[in-house]
Amino acid sequence: MTDHTDHTARAKQWFETLRTDICNAFESVERDAGSDASFEFTSWDREEDGNDHPGGGVQGLMKGKVFEKVGVNVSTVSGRFSPDFASQVNGASAENPGFTATGISLVAHMANPHVPAVHMNTRFLTTEKAWFGGGADLNPPIPYDEDTADFHAAFRAACAGHNPTYYDRFKKWADEYFYIPHRQCHRGVGGIFYDHLECDDDAAFERNFAFTQDVGKTFLDIYPKLVRRRMESGFTDGEKLQQLEWRGRYAEFNLVYDRGTLFGLKTGGNIDAILMSLPPEAVWT
Repeated sequence: MTDHTDHTARAKQWFETLRTDICNAFESVERDAGSDASFEFTSWDREEDGNDHPGGGVQGLMKGKVFEKVGVNVSTVSGRFSPDFASQVNGASAENPGFTATGISLVAHMANPHVPAVHMNTRFLTTEKAWFGGGADLNPPIPYDEDTADFHAAFRAACAGHNPTYYDRFKKWADEYFYIPHRQCHRGVGGIFYDHLECDDDAAFERNFAFTQDVGKTFLDIYPKLVRRRMESGFTDGEKLQQLEWRGRYAEFNLVYDRGTLFGLKTGGNIDAILMSLPPEAVWT
């Protein structure tokens, strides 16, 4: 079996670099809006009985003029899944519940309802298997066809550089995953979602790592452009209410269906970091 210690270290380093680049880009948007808001970073340590190296992470949080609340978190953890949860994870079992995981997770909720909220995460996990997963999806309270088209075009191009089947497959996966069954609606206008890009050997790791890096770079390129396009738009009380009602749907999905939320809770993650995806304000009417 391939030793993925070096692979995990390289993925961790990339996620931390991407975190820095994204935070700098978002702070630059705030400066353009006349705000001095900056990210505040809080480290946390994971605890697990009998584990001397359980890992931890850093939560980055900014509340500004444009970004009402944005979290950019990086974590690297290792340990053993509980027997019941191990059976739900690729390559893990009650007999072999060990794992390592490193990744970046981002959610941005915007002050202006015309600016789309967004979610992005990429991760590298090892059990008896090793794989990359992640994606990005756009979540506008007030959708604009131009924004949707540009977001999808960016990720279509990123996928095309690696595998001609990726975009159609991963777009469909996102459409199916980010659906709220009890509301019979989608959480947003989609994007891409992928999982279990397995790394059986060094060549597969390099191939899937390169794709995962391009997902992060693509997000860093396209999303600030969409924010700047809409952040000075005027809005009405009715449009703000539309945003707050939409945020309620977003919260419902993340609390009821989101696998990342469940993974964090089941592996002893930091509660504040796990739930940073929830909006700062929402309404249910």
